Amino acid sequence: MLIGVRPLRCLALVVLLAALGCHAQTTTASQLIQPGVKLSPDLARRIEVMIRTHAQITPDYIVSVSDPAKSEYPGYVAVTVSFAVEGKPLKQAPFLLSTDGKTLAQFNKFDISQDPMANVSAAGRPARGGPAGAPVLIVGFDDLECPYCAMMNAEIFPALLNRYKDQVRIVYRDFPLDEIHPWARHAAVDANCLAALSTPGYWNFVDYVHAHASDIAGAEKSVDKATQNLDKIALDEGLRQKVKQSDLTACVQKQDSAGVSQSVLQAEADPLRIDSAPILFINGEKVDGVVPIETLYRIIDRALVAAGQTPPPAAPPTQPASAPAAKPGS
Repeated sequence: MLIGVRPLRCLALVVLLAALGCHAQTTTASQLIQPGVKLSPDLARRIEVMIRTHAQITPDYIVSVSDPAKSEYPGYVAVTVSFAVEGKPLKQAPFLLSTDGKTLAQFNKFDISQDPMANVSAAGRPARGGPAGAPVLIVGFDDLECPYCAMMNAEIFPALLNRYKDQVRIVYRDFPLDEIHPWARHAAVDANCLAALSTPGYWNFVDYVHAHASDIAGAEKSVDKATQNLDKIALDEGLRQKVKQSDLTACVQKQDSAGVSQSVLQAEADPLRIDSAPILFINGEKVDGVVPIETLYRIIDRALVAAGQTPPPAAPPTQPASAPAAKPGS
């Protein structure tokens, strides 16, 4: 694909096959194109004209075709087409050229040997829903100050658990948007302090903070007030869960956000490339933002079928159930 070269347009298709011309003469073995042998000016021009036509490349671009190289596809050699224009970086795109000089091809090659679930780790994270071996794993990248994340936490996830029961397992990973949500990272650290000691405590904290995010910073909307409230909520929840309070207090006071930072770095890097929240991965399939519940049903049903499981019977579209905005531990 020719990406980022304006006014170059995408050369169209996962596979682009273009006949370079019909000729009365017969191509003989001696005329076959060989790796390392320079293309004739006529053939190089036909390649250039074909690409200019299909990609609608403007005349100010200089298009050049490399000498052919060996390719992994029988009957084809590899050529690189370069696009240059004054004042802009050189762009290049790989093509395949048939050894008889009649067909130009461009392929997008993707590695599908790895299960997409392997791209999104849930290791070490507290879960709700089904057991560790549940056929569908939903990994959500969450920001505890994000109103759309709160909506998903309160409405979407309870509906999914109600419908799929033990067939789905839900895990959150941290993705605080520090630029716009100043106390989200602190909330993530406090949540993780609870997670290390009590899975129910973690989820109670998450549910409460999401449900009361607009009140966490107080009437003055102060970050200091928010952090004080978050710490108190976490410590109170620890008491309810009867965790070792000295350990929880030390963790909350230390505010070690290295784990949160690592989660963010992994989310932003390939192959995930996340830049917003909420983001879901359903058995590795990415879902951006809050989408209709019926859309998630279809994605989960497909994942269940692929895993050899039977989805629940289809239900008429309904409004997703809302989770109660209760105080942690209640």
